[in-house]
Amino acid sequence: ARVVQEPRAQTAMTVPRVSNNVPEDGVCGVTVKDVPANDFITAYAAHLKRTGKMELPKWSDLVKTAKFKELAPYDPDWYYVRAAAIARRVYLRGDVGVGAMRKIYGGSQRRGTIKEKFSTSGGSIPRHIFHQLEAMKIIEKSDSSKGGRRITETGQRDLDSIAGQIKQAQEE
Repeated sequence: ARVVQEPRAQTAMTVPRVSNNVPEDGVCGVTVKDVPANDFITAYAAHLKRTGKMELPKWSDLVKTAKFKELAPYDPDWYYVRAAAIARRVYLRGDVGVGAMRKIYGGSQRRGTIKEKFSTSGGSIPRHIFHQLEAMKIIEKSDSSKGGRRITETGQRDLDSIAGQIKQAQEE
């Protein structure tokens, strides 16, 4: 015998969700989560370079980013791009430290005839970027027991304004 299931009746009515922090015109602010990561990182890197608050270290053209890399980055602005990516990551996750950044930017280390294995990246680059972003008041040390860094209010405002500019350029 074949059992036929009847479709379930929808008992809950669909009611529009009302939020207290939405303006009356219905337009909400744009955050970093609302724009594509690649667009945001390139725009924020250009902003960091243009403002001149972040200075390149002397060793930026010589250094490899990890022990498993063979060459230094080809892009001359790689430091600004990495700083923008780190600022975005701190914005999204919060309580992120140097160890987490080493793991994020790690990769597979080739060892000749032996199997590849995961290797973390260097720690001095994210540490140096953290210090510079702290000096710019974009991030601050976290008070939680977990440690790491978190975004400040002014940093969140700056990053959201860059995201708003990107969103506005996409709509035009």
